[in-house]
Amino acid sequence: MAQATVEKQQLTGALKRETVKKHVAAIHISGKLSLLQRKLSNVLLLNAYDTLQTSQSHAIDAKTLAMIVGYNSNDMDTLRAALKSLAETVAEWDMLGEDGKQEWGVSSLLSYAKLKGGVCEYAYSPVLAQKLHDPKVYALINVNIQRNFSSGHGLALYENCYRFVRTGSTGWWALDTFRKLMGVEGSSYYESFKHLNAKIIKPAVAEVNKTSDISITPEFRKKGRAVTEIRFAIKENPQLAMFNIDDSDGLRSSAVYNALIAQGVSDRLARQWIAEHGDEYIADKLKYVATKGRVKSSVGYLSAAIKDDYKTVPEAVEIPPSPEAKKLAEARRAQMAADEAAQDERAAERAKMREKFEWVAGLVAARNPTQRDADKRLFLSELKDDLEREDFMRHGWRSALNARAIFAFWDGMQG
Repeated sequence: MAQATVEKQQLTGALKRETVKKHVAAIHISGKLSLLQRKLSNVLLLNAYDTLQTSQSHAIDAKTLAMIVGYNSNDMDTLRAALKSLAETVAEWDMLGEDGKQEWGVSSLLSYAKLKGGVCEYAYSPVLAQKLHDPKVYALINVNIQRNFSSGHGLALYENCYRFVRTGSTGWWALDTFRKLMGVEGSSYYESFKHLNAKIIKPAVAEVNKTSDISITPEFRKKGRAVTEIRFAIKENPQLAMFNIDDSDGLRSSAVYNALIAQGVSDRLARQWIAEHGDEYIADKLKYVATKGRVKSSVGYLSAAIKDDYKTVPEAVEIPPSPEAKKLAEARRAQMAADEAAQDERAAERAKMREKFEWVAGLVAARNPTQRDADKRLFLSELKDDLEREDFMRHGWRSALNARAIFAFWDGMQG
């Protein structure tokens, strides 16, 4: 059964500024969660975050969820198994409450989850929702970054270190605590620090430093010759700051985004709706809501219109349309069908591109460090354009500019 602990870090020196909290209390999601389950947990929390304390349940399109997590959207059996595992996972915290008294608590990560009509509905217990919504207690993980992890241990270490990025250090963990956070407690093999360091610590640290926006360094404390405690020094990774770059700035300048904000929709929810449904669909629902005049809750009504695809019912027309109007309507319908087909084609191409990049990531992960270095050197030697070489140096095997060349290279390597 997975566990989660909460640790308190006392800040010292310059960190005692008024703008910095006096402590960081973090829930560490630990235990034997798979990589998929960890990614799923983070995406569900991100989707629900804005309404964690105001809604008893939350929902997300199942295929959208699968796409963000990064697995086959038609594999509902895997999704069901992952949701069941999260509902069976226990989170535990032990921390100082707002009143200064020690507070212990336990809750399942999800109080329930269900799949119906292509929608995933789920909920958190009220007390856990309160903890997860408090940035002093829990830090959201950037799903654009977690998508690049290929191992559960690497993502688990990133999560547990990212909680403490503001303080610069995780603080000392007993090795038994660290084994629980990595999900290898109870394994006689990892009782040996030699094995733990070689198979868990070093590979996980390497993956965090290579694929995330932070850089971590392990430090060890000994009793005699035996290592008894571990902590991680944490700093930002400026070379990989690109992982924090998304299309948010461009999206926030769009007319649809600003119309949503004007309606009182939160920044996070506005970006989520546009990402899931597209500008045209959201603009259509905004127009629909505008025709209804004053409503009790414009955000709530808009949310329902988006979820259930409300459509304006055309008024009855007594005079039949002219032949010219019919031709115009047919032309518009044909154009709309063509636009929809083109949009579907672009979506399919993007999905195929993501699958190909995941395929490349799997091949790269299977290579040893010497082979990986040789692969990069060989590929770089085949690039003639300076811009292409620079983009590959920055983004590695996920360089969109070099996508076709990367896929062709690995196709050749396979055969």
